[in-house]
Amino acid sequence: MKRIHILLTSIFLFTATSCSKYVDTPLPKNELVSGLVFKDDKTATAAVTGVYGNMYSFNYQFANVLINYLTAMQADDLYYFASFANYDVFRENRLLPSSQYVQSMFADVYSYIYQMNACIEGLSGATTLTPAVKNQLLGESYFMRSFFYFYLVNMYGDVPMVTGTDYQVNGQLPRAPRAAVYDTIISNLKTAVQLMGDQYPAAQRNRPNKAVANALLARVYLYTENWQQAEATASLVINNNDYTLLKDLNTVFLANSKEALFQLQPLNVLGGRNTWEGFTSTPATATGTAVFRLHPSLVAAFESGDQRAAKWTDFRTTASGVYYFPYKYKIRTAPSAALTEYSMVMRLAEQYLIRAEARIRQNKRDEGRSDLDAIRERAGLADLPANLDQAALLLAVERERRSELFVEWGHRWFDLKRTKRSDAVLGPLKGANWQSTDTLYPIPTDAISTNQHLTQNPGYN
Repeated sequence: MKRIHILLTSIFLFTATSCSKYVDTPLPKNELVSGLVFKDDKTATAAVTGVYGNMYSFNYQFANVLINYLTAMQADDLYYFASFANYDVFRENRLLPSSQYVQSMFADVYSYIYQMNACIEGLSGATTLTPAVKNQLLGESYFMRSFFYFYLVNMYGDVPMVTGTDYQVNGQLPRAPRAAVYDTIISNLKTAVQLMGDQYPAAQRNRPNKAVANALLARVYLYTENWQQAEATASLVINNNDYTLLKDLNTVFLANSKEALFQLQPLNVLGGRNTWEGFTSTPATATGTAVFRLHPSLVAAFESGDQRAAKWTDFRTTASGVYYFPYKYKIRTAPSAALTEYSMVMRLAEQYLIRAEARIRQNKRDEGRSDLDAIRERAGLADLPANLDQAALLLAVERERRSELFVEWGHRWFDLKRTKRSDAVLGPLKGANWQSTDTLYPIPTDAISTNQHLTQNPGYN
């Protein structure tokens, strides 16, 4: 929380410099949350959409390397080939409250939440904005706040529920129970669904709309084991003709692909770089080394003929053997600065997997299997046998989620935790370093030192 306090007087100034890709008019540089910012559609839009630029302006922060790669290393998707102390603690499950990225992710996400809180307050009191613009911006703010809290509660467990901009109040809030955080997330997402329109507010898919809010709501219902609502809400997205599963796997992660629900648009394309993921994963040359490599257990988990292995992974042969690396994003640098890939935040395939699991949990085995088969057929695999029981189908869900969503936004790490499979799967792989309490990050030292009401997670005292 210490870093949040420092950011309170500067966050909108930073927003002004990072949101120019989204609007033509920057925020007034001498204003914080004031009536001036929210009197004009353009400056109000800049205040909200600036968070997307903030999330993706720099490498090795929450919304790119940290959430994608570090969580994948904690699970069994990925490992870091070289030795780097800040990564080693994630790979080896030796996190401490003082670990750099434990602290920076906590602070980064709360700084984004503060920005959304400021926008909600400013927009709620605005009287001169175009009504449709005001509703869309409020909906985006509620959605993004929910999105950030979803990640906080899954990384850290019980967390302070900050919904205002008074830093003196915020800095002394206790941890709210996980269930209460989820209740707020659900309430805010329902509000976002009501406020936002069916269409994207711009030509691209780099700002959320109603379908995106429903997609996150379906995920939250799955995580809170509300199977009926998870099925129904995922169906709203799947049945939306604006989205489709793309048969060509090489096109899924392109900018504005028909499978994309929500993407982050890269802002700095100097040297032809597109996404931070592509820049980080892909070797610099045809014979170069990839430092983030797929875990052998993931490579072995792909079924024979799975086109996801063929299209979304690549390999290098060395003197010590063959290793694989993520290849969903294929551009490290290109001859021109043209953007062809955007960073995928949410996509349609996840909704099929959500609905499949929700249906199977309700013992709707045929319907759930049908959703899994849609994903498998797209990957070039045969349909599942018709006689699988519920337990076998749930294991099939786990396998398909792993093969489909690897190294994307912490899915594998969170899946093992929410299904209580972490000990069974990770215990044998991690060995003596593994303990059940490793499923949550420690509350950072900086936060506890500045807030006497915060307590530490078990296993880190």
